[in-house]
Amino acid sequence: MIPYFTPDSFLETVQEFKVTATMLVPTMLYTILDNPRIDEFDLSSLETVYYGAAAASPTRLKEAIDKFGQIFFQFYGQAECPMTITVLRKGEHDTNDLARLATCGRPVPWVDVALLDEEGNKVTRGEPGEICVRGPLVMGGYWNKPEETEAAFEFGWLHTGDIAREDAEGFYTIVDRKKDMIISGGFNVFPREIEDVLGTHPAVAQSAVIGVPDEKWGESVKAIVVLRPGQSVDADDLMSLVKEAKGAHYAPKSVEFVEEIPLSPLGKPDKKALRAQYWSDATRQVN
Repeated sequence: MIPYFTPDSFLETVQEFKVTATMLVPTMLYTILDNPRIDEFDLSSLETVYYGAAAASPTRLKEAIDKFGQIFFQFYGQAECPMTITVLRKGEHDTNDLARLATCGRPVPWVDVALLDEEGNKVTRGEPGEICVRGPLVMGGYWNKPEETEAAFEFGWLHTGDIAREDAEGFYTIVDRKKDMIISGGFNVFPREIEDVLGTHPAVAQSAVIGVPDEKWGESVKAIVVLRPGQSVDADDLMSLVKEAKGAHYAPKSVEFVEEIPLSPLGKPDKKALRAQYWSDATRQVN
């Protein structure tokens, strides 16, 4: 193990110790890909790169597969159940199908997984619903927190808080955290879908999309964007890109370019921190 992650230390360690398997969160993978020294290292020992903890940009994932080969394996899960709810296996990473790379795979056989609506009913395939899990390997509850436990197990299922769609082949695509969904002018807008579109632009390294206060629409879509080294793009071009791909109500009303996006201790984009500066004096909860 290395004491802390940097792109250089990762590349040096893989080369020196002939590392065969590792675990990365997407932001780590992006910084490795963007490291100008990447081609100086022999990384041929790598056989498996496990990744998870946050959604990966399908465009950047394709870039990684083109660079390292079909060695990527995705886990999706949480501590309350057996850490793994769905997996996207190596052979299922099809670089000719970005929609497939945007998925978190298919449910594992040792838990019962369903997408439920607000009333606890299973949604029609293709429609968004909350990923819910039940089975003998799911936790019994939160220690000394009966109210939180009752809420988590509404309708007899453990609620993950993640909204997803299931395709015809049974692959789940997480469209966002339930609490991150933006309601703008009566439309439910899922930031993950916007982030995936922004990621297709060659100048974009990473993005985070949040809802900010808007007197007319309640919330408006704001994109925070990190550019690839040496690249540039106009905000209007990114707005138009999303509008063309997803429609006007998904298009960001504003774009902010930053050097980096704040991360949580787990390496996920910290959207609570991003929202806080806009909602500190407003009524929306930012947790």
